[in-house]
Amino acid sequence: METKESSWELFDARRLSGRNRRLLHEWKQLELVLSSRREIDYRITRRNGEGLPTEYLIHYAIRSLCGVENIERLNEPGVSNPPLFASDFFMRVTLPPNYPCIDAPVEFRFLTESSDGKPVAHPWHPNIRYFGAFAGRVCLNTPDSYTGMDWCVTRVADYLTYQRYHAVQSPPYPEDFKVAEWVVRQGEPNGWIYFDG
Repeated sequence: METKESSWELFDARRLSGRNRRLLHEWKQLELVLSSRREIDYRITRRNGEGLPTEYLIHYAIRSLCGVENIERLNEPGVSNPPLFASDFFMRVTLPPNYPCIDAPVEFRFLTESSDGKPVAHPWHPNIRYFGAFAGRVCLNTPDSYTGMDWCVTRVADYLTYQRYHAVQSPPYPEDFKVAEWVVRQGEPNGWIYFDG
C-alpha cells in the first residue's frame, strides 16, 4: 500500500486535464477535511499515469457495531441478538476510469476479508451491505446530493456512530434488509444502536 509520500501541493491544476483536475481536487479536499479528524486516516493505494490517486484505503478508528450474537438465528421471534463491536474498519474508495461522469460514480466498499482471505470485521449498519456477494458495499444515496469524496467519507463516519441510518422499508431503502430489520426490531427497542461511538 502506498503512503502519503507525495503531496497534492506538488501538482499545478492549470497544467492538468479536466479529469485530473477533479482527481486533484478530491485529494486536496480529503486531506484538508481529514487533517482535523484523528479517528479517520487514509492511504493512497493506486494512482494513474500522472501520479494522481484513483484509489484510497480509508481507516476508521471508530468503535462501532460489527455483527450480532446468534447471527444464525437473526431476527427469529424470541431470539435476542445483542451487538458485537470492533474499533477498526477499512473502506476502499475507487474512482473509476471515466469518473467524474455521472455514469461512473465513486465506489465505497468496506473490506470484509484480509489479503490472505480471512474475514475481518466490517460494519453492521442498514446502509452498508453485510450479507452476500456485495458485502461491504456502502449506500450513500447521493445521486442528487454528491458534493465530493470527502463529504462521503465523513458521512460514513456518521454511519459508524449511528448518527445516520435509514432502516425502514421505504425510499431510499436500506442497503441490507436483514440488518435494517434487526435495527427496527431489536437495535432501537433495546437501545443497542445508541452507544458512545
